[in-house]
Amino acid sequence: MRIIPVIDILGGVAVHAIRGKRENYQPLKSILCASANPVDVAASFRAFGFSELYIADLDAIRGGLVNSSLLKRIVNDTELKLMVDAGASNLERSREVVDCGASKVIIGTETLPNISFVTEAIEALGVDRVVVSLDLIGDKVLAGFDLGKLAEPMAFLHELDILGVSQIIVLDLSKVGTREGTNLAVIRKVLRHIKFEVLVGGGVRDITDLIELKSLGVSAVLVATALHSGKISPEKMKQA
Repeated sequence: MRIIPVIDILGGVAVHAIRGKRENYQPLKSILCASANPVDVAASFRAFGFSELYIADLDAIRGGLVNSSLLKRIVNDTELKLMVDAGASNLERSREVVDCGASKVIIGTETLPNISFVTEAIEALGVDRVVVSLDLIGDKVLAGFDLGKLAEPMAFLHELDILGVSQIIVLDLSKVGTREGTNLAVIRKVLRHIKFEVLVGGGVRDITDLIELKSLGVSAVLVATALHSGKISPEKMKQA
């Protein structure tokens, strides 16, 4: 199982994300890096041996511009493989993320304009480059359009399966930054019924959570707060 560090960017700086309440986010304080500059934080992850990085460009997700220069610098300076959520809701934004050097484009349900955009993105970028993030608040899908019957996570995932999606992130925003543990009820259900490559984010506390998620068959885990606080260290990660 892969462990992928996370950087949330807001106002051009790395911030500590908590429960998706972005108006309250503060610049990141980390034992790994003295700076909240996203490039410096990414470099600290690279120094610890990580090869991948998940970036949530909250400026872009909130309707602003993509932090293109930051993304390019991170790629050039660290050679990390980036998966980026920049609020991609059209092909122009998706291609902009790829042009910044990202290996994968995250299509988050939070900013998804309609279900057909998933098909457009796969056809334009290739199935291996597109990862759909199932953005949840508890057991409900957070989406940019009226989901109707697809508001239930499993119904939405079955629709993605029909569209040919191969990689998903199960991300419970209400758990992000809380160290309260992941949404195991939804994760177990997803792994039992869906054959995607499943990545999980939100609420990871410590190495025990990583070991449990690995035992369930999760492909990768997104981790932020537990790394910055030292609850999960590079040495402990070897156990997972």
